[in-house]
Amino acid sequence: MNLIKKSFTLEGHKTSIALEPEFWEALGKLAEMSDSSLPKLISSIDENRSNRPLASAIRVYCLTAKIK
Repeated sequence: MNLIKKSFTLEGHKTSIALEPEFWEALGKLAEMSDSSLPKLISSIDENRSNRPLASAIRVYCLTAKIK
């Protein structure tokens, strides 16, 4: 299983997130559907993730969101 790692700045801190290509694709579609950028969507997920690791929170977000 190949993970793709991307780097972002969240709350002024650089972070890297490694996800499967399918999750990056779904996340991109979800950002587009909400007229948001990928960094803004990830920041929103980060703010609402509680104690869950960010990569896990992103996966759960993708699985529970409605993709057209």
